Amino acid sequence: MESNRQATARAHPNIAFIKYWGNIDDDLRLPANPSLSMNLDGLHAETTVTWRDDLAADQLTLHGQVEGGAALERVSTHLERLRERLGLRNHADVVSTNNFPMGAGIASSAAAFAALTVAAVGAAGAAISERELTTLARLGSGSASRSVPGGFVAWRMSATHTDSYAESIAPPDHWDLVDVIAVVSQAHKAVGSTQGHRSAATSDLQAARVAGAEARLAQCQQAILSRDFAALADVVEHDSNLMHAIMMTSRPPLFYWLPPTLTIMAAVRAWRTEGLQVCYTLDAGPNVHCICVRSDAERVSERLRALSGVVDVRVAAPGAGAVIVRSS
Repeated sequence: MESNRQATARAHPNIAFIKYWGNIDDDLRLPANPSLSMNLDGLHAETTVTWRDDLAADQLTLHGQVEGGAALERVSTHLERLRERLGLRNHADVVSTNNFPMGAGIASSAAAFAALTVAAVGAAGAAISERELTTLARLGSGSASRSVPGGFVAWRMSATHTDSYAESIAPPDHWDLVDVIAVVSQAHKAVGSTQGHRSAATSDLQAARVAGAEARLAQCQQAILSRDFAALADVVEHDSNLMHAIMMTSRPPLFYWLPPTLTIMAAVRAWRTEGLQVCYTLDAGPNVHCICVRSDAERVSERLRALSGVVDVRVAAPGAGAVIVRSS
């Protein structure tokens, strides 16, 4: 490989309709259950990787700030696995930015590690299949596997690294859904998802949640393929509630919801009884993803902005997969 080869990749965060929470192997991030998500257009991480022969260690610049400590360690650990796969010895200069809040329940690590993986492989000039790219991204952040393919994406569970991969079940234009994100906090969460996954098994409820996950995924996939919003709303809200029940009953418990979170969840259910096609789902954070059909998105946005505690509203349609945007 030529020295100082560079590539820039862009990847979108995703919102899980069927959640990933808990691993059967924390080191390989092999999930305890399969999951299903939608990539979010308009929100993205953009990451440039330069493999350099003049560096003694990896470097990380995040939003213009040179990073050390835990952030650099996590990126460098992931790069070490990529070096092993790519047959490289070079260290990397990594520069990354997000256009949305980090660590607040909008899957920032999913977008970041998908972009990092695709950029690192691209900069190395390696030809790696999308399926394998999803398994490599998974090593950095489990949900990053779902940000590599486009549109609506299922992540398959397995006890082996190569068979726990993600794949698109429908392209972005299959169904004109919109994620209207009610931001109630932009603060970085005190307990990150990685730590939360490790404590999932301490909940007495986790085994039951995992046991029903395959059936919920099948219901969700069928709802997407047939564009059945009522069926989608039923399973998406139920699955979100199940994941947060695990968090709240883990030891120690995790409470990501804030008072406005509950207000929004109740409002969304009321709006649906009034005829709006909207449902809620939450990742590991207090912000509420209000999934709706395009024709109802403006009304949902207006109603959310009128609620006390909502500090911002972001709107995202189904997004594409991770791509190389520049290389040299």
